[in-house]
Amino acid sequence: MRLAGMMHLMRAVGVIWLLSSSTAAHAVSITNRDEHDHKVTVIEGDTKADHLLKPSQALKGICAKGCTIRLNDAEDDEYQLEADDVVSIEDGSLYYDGPDAAAAQLPADGAKPHSKQ
Repeated sequence: MRLAGMMHLMRAVGVIWLLSSSTAAHAVSITNRDEHDHKVTVIEGDTKADHLLKPSQALKGICAKGCTIRLNDAEDDEYQLEADDVVSIEDGSLYYDGPDAAAAQLPADGAKPHSKQ
């Protein structure tokens, strides 16, 4: 009976781990690659949350359904992110990270990303 109980416990732990890891896999991640702090405002629907990102610090697992990101309170410079975007702050702007989107800048107007030069 102990073995059966242990198997049920292990199965429950596995399911919980799988559910929590799949949520994180479909969430936004932002890394500050600048040498100074940036204020990041995350807007999801009617909810706003401010975060202060220090150099090399990252926000992970945010915006599970997509959101709007505002840097340093600049209301005219907002970024629309989807649930699985991985981005970084460089030179005060957001850029996509990863091999397929290397050096592609996120546009504020929803157009296709620009190349970083």
